[in-house]
Amino acid sequence: MAEAMIRSRNPGSNERGRHGRMRIDTNTGLLEGVRQVGSPNCDERPAGVPVSLLVIHNISLPPGEFGGHWIDALFTNTLDPAAHPYFRTIAGQRVSAHLLIRRDGEVVQYVPFHRRAWHAGRSCFRGRECCNDFSIGIELEGCDELPYEAVQYERLIALTRSLMACYPAIGPGRIVGHSDIAPGRKSDPGPAFDWERYLGALRDGACTG
Repeated sequence: MAEAMIRSRNPGSNERGRHGRMRIDTNTGLLEGVRQVGSPNCDERPAGVPVSLLVIHNISLPPGEFGGHWIDALFTNTLDPAAHPYFRTIAGQRVSAHLLIRRDGEVVQYVPFHRRAWHAGRSCFRGRECCNDFSIGIELEGCDELPYEAVQYERLIALTRSLMACYPAIGPGRIVGHSDIAPGRKSDPGPAFDWERYLGALRDGACTG
């Protein structure tokens, strides 16, 4: 794991994300001031396809448990199947997301925004399939039925503002849950996610507390 992690030179940007936008380096597709953990589970987007969709997910490893390095391990293909019975059921999966927001508000980036993360799987948005081609995926550390933390909403709102500014094709109507683009197959971010709190803050231009 240690060799996959690249510590940021400016960790304070995670804190600034509570109140405003977080800066994206458009040359590298990286957020400044967050922990970078490079995932091999990504590739090039199709040529000429703009980023135009934001997909909200949730993840917890093992299910319903928070903390630890297991999400990093999953996204870097280093998850030990012997460490927990559940891990044997997902051994060999090759998945990733662009970002993770942990329960304490830490933001981790696994894939640069200009590259295609493998987060949505079989999916369709308004008749257009293969949502990975044109979307950014953000994982919230959590599960469908447990409330998310206030700081996770704060980070998500700040990140969304930054992404909408950088990728103007992502409008309010193009922010969805995984369940919206893979109905019947996926349920996240689940009923515990407060869409009105999130989208209302984006409309109002205010962060939640």
